[in-house]
Amino acid sequence: MKKTRRKNGAGHSKSVWGWAIYDWANSAFATTVMAGFFPIFFKQYWSAGTDVNLSTAQLGFSNSAASLFVACMAPVLGAVADKGFAKKRFLLSFALLGIVMTASLFWVEKGEWFAAVCVYALGVVGFSGANVFYDSLLPDVAGEDRIDAVSSLGFSLGYLGGGLLFLINVLMTRNPGVFGLPDAQVAVRVSFLSVAMWWAAFSLFTLFWVPEARHSKPGQKTAAIPAGFRQLLSTFRKVKHLRWVFLFLLAYFFYMDGVSTIIRMAVDYGLSLGFGKNELILALLIVQFVGFPAALAFGRFSRIVGARRSIYLAILVYIGITLGGTMMQSVRDFYLLAAMIGLVQGGIQALSRSYYSRLIPWDSSGEYYGFFNMLGKFAAILGPALMGGVGLMVRQLLMPSSPSEQELVQVGQLAARWSLGSVVLLFLIGGALFFFVDEEKGREQVSYLSAGKGAS
Repeated sequence: MKKTRRKNGAGHSKSVWGWAIYDWANSAFATTVMAGFFPIFFKQYWSAGTDVNLSTAQLGFSNSAASLFVACMAPVLGAVADKGFAKKRFLLSFALLGIVMTASLFWVEKGEWFAAVCVYALGVVGFSGANVFYDSLLPDVAGEDRIDAVSSLGFSLGYLGGGLLFLINVLMTRNPGVFGLPDAQVAVRVSFLSVAMWWAAFSLFTLFWVPEARHSKPGQKTAAIPAGFRQLLSTFRKVKHLRWVFLFLLAYFFYMDGVSTIIRMAVDYGLSLGFGKNELILALLIVQFVGFPAALAFGRFSRIVGARRSIYLAILVYIGITLGGTMMQSVRDFYLLAAMIGLVQGGIQALSRSYYSRLIPWDSSGEYYGFFNMLGKFAAILGPALMGGVGLMVRQLLMPSSPSEQELVQVGQLAARWSLGSVVLLFLIGGALFFFVDEEKGREQVSYLSAGKGAS
């Protein structure tokens, strides 16, 4: 039976604000922990005394492992969400896992890198798992006529909330005495606690303000697990018959893996080149506050030149950013690259999602977007592992048998530059595959299959 969305104008209702505020709440983890302080603290505190390329590999492999686990888990979670069974309960359960793990980082002692990556990986699982159910609640709080506006509200609050707490945490680390803290190390650890408290406090609005439409029946909870895998196989079979959809998803997987890798590994790379943590944090703030208006501007730009050309422009800019990063010498260069990332980061994500809608059957958009989102969760698996592996390989090949301290630094920085340069491969493969996607033929194929003349 086909489900219909409610048509209402509840664009400013309590339930809408309760839903959107969760993005404000959990974006603190994405900015302060994932992109900001964890890579810095991991290298300087939990991996203190470890070779920079080895610590990069440790961080890269932990990011890849967490992303792989979440991606494998996504179809099952998506099936549970599709069944309408206790979405809010699952959201808050995963959020609680992320909150507890984030707070636990405060108690991980210096040098305990393995404990740090394990706690962090579980935090990523909580963060990502909750987002599956957060997204699935959108139709429950927004009518069909307001769903785009409500989704954009959550997106904008996420940028604002995440950036605001990150700015406060940056001020804490730069002026710990003003906040009654003894030093910057303690300030960073307290920042992890602040993220956990921020995430927990604002999630209460979601708990109390967001209603939940129940569609499930008793016994469907256990049936959702095998249903998740059946749904995945069914969608994959259909995608195989839609050549242009399959080709675009393959292209999207590669270039978005490059985007996600730069987001997660940029700070670690800057540390490997010897930049100070305060300069790197400022670069993250530049990305955060340039990104939101730039994403809106990029969307308007696409109306002039088209989504396809805009995506290609963003891929070319990312190739330039990556190659420029391998040659940068000063922190000013890093700030320039941060601003460039901010200009295209939101745009390439938004336009990829809208371009995909042109290639899929509109009457099955939910099913196909579920597959699209699962591939998005697979992003940042290849890239961090590629960076870690290339860095270790270059270091092994170039390091003298008895290196001086200066040679250690020089080879370490050269290996870091090569590791970043390897990410260009992902953008080149993604761009090349995207070149062969034919939008017009894709639409024709969708029309043909929708008419019942093709494979099901």
